[in-house]
Amino acid sequence: MVDLAALGLRVQGLRRLRGLTLQQVAAAADVSVSMLSSVERGQKAPTVVVLGRIADGLGVSLVELVAETEDRRVVVRRAADQDTVDEPGGWSRSILTPVVPGVNFEWIRTTLPPGCDAGRFPAYAQGSHEYVVIESGTLRLTVADQTVELGEGDSAYFAADAEHGYVNPGPVPCAYHVAALIMRPRAARPHQ
Repeated sequence: MVDLAALGLRVQGLRRLRGLTLQQVAAAADVSVSMLSSVERGQKAPTVVVLGRIADGLGVSLVELVAETEDRRVVVRRAADQDTVDEPGGWSRSILTPVVPGVNFEWIRTTLPPGCDAGRFPAYAQGSHEYVVIESGTLRLTVADQTVELGEGDSAYFAADAEHGYVNPGPVPCAYHVAALIMRPRAARPHQ
C-alpha cells in the first residue's frame, strides 16, 4: 500500500526544490490545484494516470515520484482505502486497484443509475486497452462509431485509443468493471 503522507511529502519536496507553485505544477500536469494540494497533504490517493501527470509536471519519472525504499512484492489496497467518486448525473466509480510504480493499470467499478449517460471519454495514447465486464443491468458501450449493448455477465475488449462512452439505457442500475491499461504519451518537460 502506498503511504499517502510520504508520497505527499515527496511531491511537495520536488515541487519546492524546483521553485514551482501549486498552480504551475497543476497546469503542467493537467490536474486541478485542489487535487494536487490534496495529494501533497496525503489526503487523496491519486490514480496511476494522475500520478503520471504529476510526475510529468514535476519533470521526473513515475518511478522516481513513487519509489519507496523497501522492495514490496505484494501491494494491498484495503477496501476502506478505495476512492469512490460521485460524478455529476448520479453515477459513481471506485478505483479498486493499488497504485503500483511503473504500472499503468487500473481496475474500476462503476455504477450508472437508470437512463444515465456517463458521457464520452477522449482517446488515450496508442497502446491503451480496456476490458469491460457487466456485473448487473445493461450497458451501451460506444467506441469511435461502433456501439454494442452488453448485459449481465457479458464482457468486451476495446483499444482505448479511440473516443469511447458508457450509457445505461435500462430501467435498473448498471454496475460494471473496467480493467484498463492506459499508456501515457511523453509530455514535454516544463521549462524553468
